[in-house]
Amino acid sequence: MTTLLAGGVVLTSIPALADTQINNYTAFAGYTGLLNTPSAEVLKKGSVDIGYNNQLDLSGQQYVDGHNYIFSAGIFDGLEVSGMIASNSMHDNLIVKKGEGQIRDLSFNLKYQMPFVPKEWFNLAIGAKDIGGAANQYETYYLAGSRQWNDFRFSAGFAVSDRVTGQMDGAFAGIEWQPLDWFALQLEHDADAVNAGLRLTVPKEWLYDVGTLTLTSKFYSNTDHAEKDTFWGINFTMPLFTQAKLNDPTEAAPAPILDNHLKREAAFKAHYQKQRELAQKPLDEAKQEISERDSYSKSLTLQARELKNALLDDGFEAVSVGFNRDPHIVVSFENYVFNRNDIDAIGVVLGRIAEHIDEPNAKYSIQLLNRGMPMLSVRGHVDNYREFINTSVTPDMDIRPGEMEPIGSVSWVGMPKTNSPYFKPRLTVGPSLDTNLATELGVYDFSLAVSAAVDMPMWYGGGLSVVAETEVAKTDDFESHRPFGPFAKQSGITQATLYQTLELPYGIYNQTHVGFFKEFHDYVGIKNETSWLSDNGRHQITADLAYLEYEDYDAERDYQTLSYRYNWVEQDVSFHATAGRFFYEDSGVKLETRFWFGDSYVSIFAQDTDVQMVGVAFSIPLTPRKDMAATPYGQVKGNEAWRHTVSTRIGEEHNNLAIGKALQLDTPVSINRTLLNQGRLSSSYIYGNLARLREAYLTFR
Repeated sequence: MTTLLAGGVVLTSIPALADTQINNYTAFAGYTGLLNTPSAEVLKKGSVDIGYNNQLDLSGQQYVDGHNYIFSAGIFDGLEVSGMIASNSMHDNLIVKKGEGQIRDLSFNLKYQMPFVPKEWFNLAIGAKDIGGAANQYETYYLAGSRQWNDFRFSAGFAVSDRVTGQMDGAFAGIEWQPLDWFALQLEHDADAVNAGLRLTVPKEWLYDVGTLTLTSKFYSNTDHAEKDTFWGINFTMPLFTQAKLNDPTEAAPAPILDNHLKREAAFKAHYQKQRELAQKPLDEAKQEISERDSYSKSLTLQARELKNALLDDGFEAVSVGFNRDPHIVVSFENYVFNRNDIDAIGVVLGRIAEHIDEPNAKYSIQLLNRGMPMLSVRGHVDNYREFINTSVTPDMDIRPGEMEPIGSVSWVGMPKTNSPYFKPRLTVGPSLDTNLATELGVYDFSLAVSAAVDMPMWYGGGLSVVAETEVAKTDDFESHRPFGPFAKQSGITQATLYQTLELPYGIYNQTHVGFFKEFHDYVGIKNETSWLSDNGRHQITADLAYLEYEDYDAERDYQTLSYRYNWVEQDVSFHATAGRFFYEDSGVKLETRFWFGDSYVSIFAQDTDVQMVGVAFSIPLTPRKDMAATPYGQVKGNEAWRHTVSTRIGEEHNNLAIGKALQLDTPVSINRTLLNQGRLSSSYIYGNLARLREAYLTFR
């Protein structure tokens, strides 16, 4: 109780926060804090921390030399999640005798910083460690407060746990002193013992601005439950994305565009003034006026031709550029180069229009196509969008799903749909990975293959999709005749289908795959997906059906699921719910929340079919923002949305592996991923990411 009172006095007596912020560190226990204790700080939204330390809390009874692997992420403002693997050994088989007395535990942790406490007072957070799961070796609940003063940060709180050591079972407190950006000392009382340590941080600039590396030494502890006093750790922290911002008007403004426009505007003012002067002149002078107007039309033709050439140079396909005498510029295109996010393609196309079209009061309409189908249209004024690029003033745009409104009397420059996308194979290369974490057989078992997916659009809405894998590495437990051997990656073709997509009324899309599917066994059959996306993109409903037959014997398999997704665009969060009968005949529901950071996301999910499970997943792009343009022989790119999951059972007394639960067949070409930009092809998403729209053009022009 003395520790808690002392910590409370410290928190309430410090007069003000410091001007510079002390670094946040990951504790050996897996949450943001000191050594064993938490602080009230959390990882910033969009940051991840990957760490390792050798202080193993063996079943809450003693501290021994072992292994802790920690992955933490700031997934929302004030919300931090982390997963931790604790183990005595890396590869010992705990089922046999040599594993006696060892532990291998996978735990999930949450911490939330209260938003209603004024920052000038202190920060307050609640948290839980080792929640869910079957065997909760480290279950802990705590309340922590922190406050900074100059180079010091003081933390105190109260926790409840069942550890024999007494760690985090009662009042705790700690002090951090950071006199230099790269050096900090930490002293804490963890409700059992006093611990001291130091932190050395490698500056981000030394690591090419990718992230920061922190080295930790716990050099003192007076606990009676440790085989030694000193332990060490290492952590790497990095942001998942860099948020584009609307810059100051003087920053990165494309001055040549602005200058050309002003000169041209002045010339046209002089031209129209001369028209008025010549209105009363003889017929010969009127003919001269008509000749000048024809010259004006030729000038617009030249601008449109230069615009089309620029779009082709950018790598866009099925490019059509036209105009009428309003003037109204019309652009239609398919995007196969900005595969991570269609918003980059839209931003580049709109920027090119502002760059090349200088006619006063000109309008524009652009049409994004996919497999020939109209997906999204954007309409506005060229001058207005040029001002947005140069000054960051919010543009006026009319963004609608589907086909753009008809525009009359359009003259097309050259052949429409130049650079056809059909019959060009698109090769996507990426990893295919199966893992088992923290089992009795090892800390980390994996089977890794290289996946090559070929997509060849062949006609309107349809084409050929083939996927093959080649195994490149695996651990011993994935070898043949070993426990995970049946689930190891197999070299060969895993999918081969013909697909057809149909655009239906009211924003509904339907896609059918017919062919070969490999999911543990070989199947042939049909998979059908129907999806509806609301006009503003917030609501999406998807029905996923499949009927398959075994190739090797007379049997069949089918599944039917219905999904709903709500996109909270303002906070970059989407909520997903799926219910039905899944691939391995388990029925129930799966809930997932995705926290988006640019083109990546971290998600938390729970599912209840024939077993109850919770887990985390992440999706990251493994390809540049702009891929290579297609050649007549095809295109090579990386996986734009590679996903990996980790899960564990809950609600049971054991934690046996559950493989293939709540499974749906995944195809490289799908409505949500291929056509709807992972559910982000909407007006609300574009308006919520105007800064990226502008930044894409300024980056790739």
